[in-house]
Amino acid sequence: MSEKSWLKLLQQYRAIAVIRATTFELGYEMARAVARGGIHLIEITWNSDRPDDLIDILRSDLPHCTIGTGTLLNQVDLHRAIAAGAQFLFTPHTEPALIQVAAASGIPIIPGALSPTEIVTAWHAGANCVKVFPISAVGGPHYIQSLHGPLGHIPLIPTGGVNLQNAINFLKAGAIAVGLSGDLFPKKLLADQDWDAISDQARILTFSIQNFNNNEITSFGN
Repeated sequence: MSEKSWLKLLQQYRAIAVIRATTFELGYEMARAVARGGIHLIEITWNSDRPDDLIDILRSDLPHCTIGTGTLLNQVDLHRAIAAGAQFLFTPHTEPALIQVAAASGIPIIPGALSPTEIVTAWHAGANCVKVFPISAVGGPHYIQSLHGPLGHIPLIPTGGVNLQNAINFLKAGAIAVGLSGDLFPKKLLADQDWDAISDQARILTFSIQNFNNNEITSFGN
């Protein structure tokens, strides 16, 4: 996938559902539930159960979605994720060697960073976007807004503190997209296997994003 295509997907859908599942079956149902709710970008963390198998079957069963992975810590994991068919790659840290491997494979990679120095370092190393993580530790949307002035040319994806209530605030502050995990998958709903309720959670988010995107287009037109 080209960088241009990846950025277009982010600007269209804005939200990435981050799935960390203790069993293959749980991860599969979680992904199907948010997909029914309108989320098209789904990340299966590499510390989930059988992540490679899960990515493979989700790419087949959810062809309208883009399936990637995250929590990649080393080159062994990265190569396995690429072999499994991951369409985008997240890491919690910035390691130039991982970025180079992903770039050579033509797969978008989004390394994690927190400070301005780390973010710029990741960008100069060839990152397609930069994951700002954990965003809850540094002021939430206000931090993204502060970064946007000097670093507005770098596409930022905050995670680790994004929820249904503040997701749009991050987009308004300048983030190209957001990553959500726990708020899409409340523990009680998972325990009850209430997939319809989880789909509703995703539907609330996608509805808010559609309104945001429509307002952006209207503002640009004016």
